[in-house]
Amino acid sequence: SLSLSLFFFLDEIKHELEKQKDGTVVPPRANYIEADKYVLPFELACQSKSPRIVSTSLDCLQKLIAYGHITGNAPDSGAPGKRLIDRLVETICNCFQGPQTDEGVQLQIIKALLTAVTSPHIEIHEGTILLTVRTCYNIYLASRNLINQTTAKATLTQMLNVIFTRMENQAVSIKFDFLMKDRQRLQLHNPSPVSSNPSPVAQNPSPTPGRGSGSPWLGQARSEQNGPPSPSLSPPGVPSTPSTPQDSSSINGQPEESNQTAARFSHILQKDAFLVFRSLCKLSMKPLADGPPDPKSHELRSKVVSLQLLLSVLQGAGPVFRTHEMFVNAIKQYLCVALSKNGVSSVPEVFELSLAIFLTLLSHFKVHLKMQIEVFFREIFLTILETTSSSFEHKWMVIQTLTRICADAQCVVDIYVNYDCDLNAANIFERLVNDLSKIAQGRSGQELGMTPLQNSTNLSKFSKSRLCCVVGQERPAEGDSADGKLQEHLCSRRDSVSSMDSTVSSGVQQSQPDHPEQYEVIKQQKEIIEHGIELFNKKPKRGLQYLQEQGMLGTSPEDIAQFLQQEERLDTTQVGEFLGENVKFNKEVMYCYVDRLDFCGKDFVSALRAFLEGFRLPGEAQKIDRLMEKFAARYLECNQGQTLFASADTAYVLAYSIIMLTTDLHSPQVKNKMTKEQYIKMNRGINDSKDLPKEYLSSIYDEIAGKKIAMKESKEYSITPKSSKQNVANEKQRRLLYNMEMEQMAKTAKALMEAVSHAQAPFFSATHLEHVRPMFKLAWTPLLAAFSVGLQDCDDQDVASLCLEGIRCAIRIACIFNMQLERDAYIQALARFTLLTASSSITEMKQKNIDTIKTLIMVAHTDGNYLGNSWHEILRCISQLELAQLIGTGVKTRYISGVVRDQGGTKQYYWSPAGTLVGGPDKRQMAHIQESVGETSSQSVVVAVDRIFTGSTRLDGNAIVDFVRWLCAVSMDELASAHQPRMFSLQKIVEISYYNMNRIRLQWSRIWQVIGDHFNKVGCNPNEDVAIFAVDSLRQLSMKFLEKGELANFRFQKDFLRPFEHIMKKNRSPTIRDMVIRCVAQMVNSQAANIRSGWKNIFSVFHQAASDHDENIVDLAFQTTGHIVMNTFQQHFAAAIDSFQDAVKCLSEFVCNAAFPDTSMEAIRLIRHCAKYVSDRPQALREYTSDDMNVAPGDRVWVRGWFPILFELSCIINRCKLDVRTRGLTVMFEIMKSYGHTFEKHWWHDLFRIIFRIFDNMKLPEQQTEKTEWMTTTCNHALYAICDVFTQFYEPLSEVLLADIFAQLQWCVKQDNEQLARSGTNCLENLVILNGEKFSSEVWDVTCACMLDIFQTTSPHALLTWRPAGQEEEVGEGKHMVRSHHNQAPISPYSVIHWVSDHRLFAGLLIKCVVQLELIQTIDNIAFYPATSKREDAENMAAAQRDALEQAEEGETEADQGMYRHLSSQHLFKLLDCLLESHRFAKDFNSNNEQRTSLWRAGFKGKSKPNLLKQETSSLACSLRILFRMYSDTQLQDSWLDIQTRLLQVCSEALAYFISLTSESHREAWTSLLLLLLTRTLRLPDDKFKPHASCYYHHLCEMMQFDLIPELRAALRRFFLRIGSVFHIAAPELGKAQRSSS
Repeated sequence: SLSLSLFFFLDEIKHELEKQKDGTVVPPRANYIEADKYVLPFELACQSKSPRIVSTSLDCLQKLIAYGHITGNAPDSGAPGKRLIDRLVETICNCFQGPQTDEGVQLQIIKALLTAVTSPHIEIHEGTILLTVRTCYNIYLASRNLINQTTAKATLTQMLNVIFTRMENQAVSIKFDFLMKDRQRLQLHNPSPVSSNPSPVAQNPSPTPGRGSGSPWLGQARSEQNGPPSPSLSPPGVPSTPSTPQDSSSINGQPEESNQTAARFSHILQKDAFLVFRSLCKLSMKPLADGPPDPKSHELRSKVVSLQLLLSVLQGAGPVFRTHEMFVNAIKQYLCVALSKNGVSSVPEVFELSLAIFLTLLSHFKVHLKMQIEVFFREIFLTILETTSSSFEHKWMVIQTLTRICADAQCVVDIYVNYDCDLNAANIFERLVNDLSKIAQGRSGQELGMTPLQNSTNLSKFSKSRLCCVVGQERPAEGDSADGKLQEHLCSRRDSVSSMDSTVSSGVQQSQPDHPEQYEVIKQQKEIIEHGIELFNKKPKRGLQYLQEQGMLGTSPEDIAQFLQQEERLDTTQVGEFLGENVKFNKEVMYCYVDRLDFCGKDFVSALRAFLEGFRLPGEAQKIDRLMEKFAARYLECNQGQTLFASADTAYVLAYSIIMLTTDLHSPQVKNKMTKEQYIKMNRGINDSKDLPKEYLSSIYDEIAGKKIAMKESKEYSITPKSSKQNVANEKQRRLLYNMEMEQMAKTAKALMEAVSHAQAPFFSATHLEHVRPMFKLAWTPLLAAFSVGLQDCDDQDVASLCLEGIRCAIRIACIFNMQLERDAYIQALARFTLLTASSSITEMKQKNIDTIKTLIMVAHTDGNYLGNSWHEILRCISQLELAQLIGTGVKTRYISGVVRDQGGTKQYYWSPAGTLVGGPDKRQMAHIQESVGETSSQSVVVAVDRIFTGSTRLDGNAIVDFVRWLCAVSMDELASAHQPRMFSLQKIVEISYYNMNRIRLQWSRIWQVIGDHFNKVGCNPNEDVAIFAVDSLRQLSMKFLEKGELANFRFQKDFLRPFEHIMKKNRSPTIRDMVIRCVAQMVNSQAANIRSGWKNIFSVFHQAASDHDENIVDLAFQTTGHIVMNTFQQHFAAAIDSFQDAVKCLSEFVCNAAFPDTSMEAIRLIRHCAKYVSDRPQALREYTSDDMNVAPGDRVWVRGWFPILFELSCIINRCKLDVRTRGLTVMFEIMKSYGHTFEKHWWHDLFRIIFRIFDNMKLPEQQTEKTEWMTTTCNHALYAICDVFTQFYEPLSEVLLADIFAQLQWCVKQDNEQLARSGTNCLENLVILNGEKFSSEVWDVTCACMLDIFQTTSPHALLTWRPAGQEEEVGEGKHMVRSHHNQAPISPYSVIHWVSDHRLFAGLLIKCVVQLELIQTIDNIAFYPATSKREDAENMAAAQRDALEQAEEGETEADQGMYRHLSSQHLFKLLDCLLESHRFAKDFNSNNEQRTSLWRAGFKGKSKPNLLKQETSSLACSLRILFRMYSDTQLQDSWLDIQTRLLQVCSEALAYFISLTSESHREAWTSLLLLLLTRTLRLPDDKFKPHASCYYHHLCEMMQFDLIPELRAALRRFFLRIGSVFHIAAPELGKAQRSSS
């Protein structure tokens, strides 16, 4: 009946609503007044004992609420302050009476409560909503029906979802309304209709029906991690209004204008969510029953479900929950504390849930939970990983959690930045890496009783993800790295990194820019501090000193005291020891330390506890004494108002007694404990001879007995994590130990968590990529260890691939940050695991090794730009890989030789360092080896290797140089084997040269620098096959390179072709040299038009070939050189100008090869041909610009054209045999004569410096015979040629070169070579005679000075001064005479030496005598023209015979032919002085009979005694001719008197000398001279004759006594007759008659 009545109520309600809809009944203002009467029956029904009625009633209520017929907003008449709906919900909840409640009713309750919570028509808050949640929770726990349990749990989840979603949506909708109002406010022309209602929340805290569920875009925004709303919804240009939900001003979720009351929640919905959240946290904290956990127990199920619900709340948390202060505080105060308890639960399910919650907190709330996260990591997770007693299951779950943390790169970097780079935080990242590395190496698996395979597989999986997380940031960039776009890509990544999972933050880190450098500095400081603490904990003084040196700690006692007090990582024992030391400074520190403590208002024991919290008391009594003394003083200082202690002494003694008491009561060593009475008795009379109150001492005793004085518990962690090493005997013991550790852990974690629950610590979100560098620096070593061990010890495919992936990623990071050491270490590890390196066993190659090879190749391909020196390892492996492929395919079994047995006695085959295998296999073993390395020949590997080389074009400028450098190094290693050199790398070098030839020239030249140097070495390899391959490769490359051509002034071809030169220079193998020549010849024939700077190398190669002794090589080279000079230069002369000099030099070398004279002559002809090019194309040389830009354009023809030709010809002259030398000399002067008219004056100067090299003493041959030949032929020839050229080009040369030529002539005359000396004087004569007419007075000065100098330097003075050997000494003693030849004394070596030196001296003297004669003749010839004097002498003789001496002959007129007329009187007098000086010297010598005899005896000048008759007479004759010529020269009329005096003197002396002569032959020699004197005197006019006649008269009379020849007698007769006539002694008639008859 009750059910019927309930349905009747329902019908009535429906009917009334229909009437409202039809409009027949005006709906009352407040609908809820009528609702009261409908609700009461349902309430009563719910209280019924009948499950069916209750169930029906609940069903009805659920429907009424669902369809919105009940809103329940009316106040509850029964309970003031409550609404009807609250009572209704309470009624529904009360239907649940515990486990005995009907299962159907339970379902109806769940359904009704869910409807009440989710219905948009009613609102329930605070206690009511808590009640609904609690009821569902209780049904889940109490119900025995599985369906009901599941439904209750699902309902709970749904309820929470609704509660928290509503809260979030409400905040978003308010914000949206606010933004829309702002927009309307801005549109001034259209005033806002809504502006009258600024705060809907303030007026009506409940949202309008329908808003709670939220519009679709709001739901979408929440589901998308609450990014900012679509742009169209954000207000334009309103800076004060934040547009994104995560901004700090949106925490309250309402506009700022609204009147914010004291309530900390801006909306009731927020409070609801808060209450529910707090309740769940508290539920999760409830302890479990002791003993092993029962999965069905209420406590455990309650804990699990509360954690599950918390997890779902956190995972779905929106902006408000993530940012609102109250929720953040709730997480800190309740959730984190709950987690610290559950995070160490031995129940796997609870532990797993705690980990999941922690993950969510880390992901969404880390910004607010910096200190809490540190506690979780430090005290729970890492401790579980580190402790050996923790179960495998727990470790595995922690590792899985860490895997997920590490998968978020941002999260890992944030952990590093916020903890490892924070001076006050633990090094979480570092610990994490080290722990994981140890686990990944499988060091703790066995202790947990799992199989090694399971251990390493699982843990390596983790390790890999651990590394990949760090690499996560770079991963997207990998694809671009090869294109060199890496850096840009990384920069663009920075923005996206910062948006990961930290979108909703408190705004702390956004306001602060991310400077990696600052963090690095902090990290360094932290490391210094940690090292300092470590040192302190061993030796305090050293630690403090280190920190002070590093500037991390002050030196004053105050600074140190503060450090000791605040730094919790210090070893408390060491702190106590340091403070207790009896050193002045330590005492000062201790006083400062104690003075920093505040004991105000504390009782004595509490103060003592506080004092001893920071350090462990030292053991020495004196140290304790000092500490207690200071403590007592400080205590009284702080508590001056106290009356208990009479003085500080009292406090000091009491403190000491308390220390003794705590030791006595709590030390296990003390067996007989002190009683209270004993303690009181011990302290008698300490208070200034009085006692302290008994009660006081009694209370101290009780307190100490209850709790000993100890240090703070939180001081247990150290810098380096603890590791409990004790071995556990069995599983039971391990569990027991673990539970104890867990309990301790939980206690510590809870205490720490509570301590930091109100602390605020800023959390920075890293946005900069640069943080990864220091992170990797920290992590690379442990990671490398983990991966290496994984690869080495485990054959599991998954483990190997994870380790390889890890290594690959690590290399990637090291490459990106240019961390060379780290990169090299990883690549070396990788190379080692390929088993391709030396001393690796080839038979052990497995799939993992093949995979390693593939990874190495992949690294080379992707990270090539950053590998630097690591290319060496990679390329070495690739080289060995090729060898493995050859062996695998059975091509080169010869590389396997020698054998080594391992311990098991099986044969092992190894790579030897030279790339061969050690070990000699038979067929069966060979098959096994081929099988093991066969995989290396797979298509994928071959293609991948090829891709490295073809891909070298994508390497940047520096990377390609590294790549090439190491490829060349590997190639050298391959070729080093004497028996089996391999050319794999050499081939690859050729290939990459082809691929990279189109690079920019700057890069290419750097590449070629390395490759060219390699070809230099390979081309000189003793193995001819290798060298031939190198040369041929060079040829192919060169042809391709030359095809590209070259612009002017570039030198790329020159650099490229240099290896040909080097090989030619260093390789003596005829085959190779021949091949080089042929290659170069081919290049010339096919690419001549493109060659520019390369000509230099070509000529250099031919230059090397030119000096070869192999006829084929010389012929081939000369043929090509001839072709170039004759044909190529004809067409491409301009291109070859730069190398023109080299061409000539090359030809010169051909000329100088004495083995092939025909070639020499032909080469000289080609040089002559080169001169024609210079002559024909001077403009090309002028216009050519090159390195010699400092050369004036006008001189370029000389510097680039003529000079090289003439210089090389001079070199030929200096180097070659006579015939070639002579031809060279002829061509050289021919060129000068032919083209000299085009030469500038200063060119001539340079040219003659070259020519004079022919006469250079230093360059002359050493052997005397050769030297003589040289002087007689070449110097002679050159001298005449020089004079010819000088005469031909007198005008330009006289100014610049006359002095030089004279100097050179002087040099020739001074040489000990008669021929050359004669030539010198002859050339001087010719030079003056041919050019004298053009000489100026100054030139004559120089000429005369030159002659004078020659006269003086060639005068044979030694003829007069020479003495036979030993005579000088004997004369000095005055006793001994010179020994004659006839004494048969033995000839000593001394005398032999003298004889040799005398012989040399005599030869020189002879030449000097010859020169003197030549010079006299030269002066004569210059003055009067050659042969004039001889002719005159002959005519005089003839005239004397005819007795016609006084008649002037026709020849007299010819005197004008000589240079006489161009010489001034000074010049003539100078020459006279020379001649007369020479005459006098000869006269002196001829008169010195004794000296002549000595010389003759010494072997001077042959059979007769030496004499200088010719010199004596010819010098005087020349003097007389000059003087007589001057005497008759009318131009010198003014000087006649002086000349006459001079003439008279000379003639008188001459006649007087003649008369004094005793030797008939000597007198005969004077005949023509006397005839000349008499004849010339006779021809003088009478006035001039007179003084002569009177002067000579008596001399002539004396002469009569000699037996003179008829001609001379005739002359004398004429003379005397003339005297008679002139002086009027004889009758004139007679004289006339006689004259006529004659």
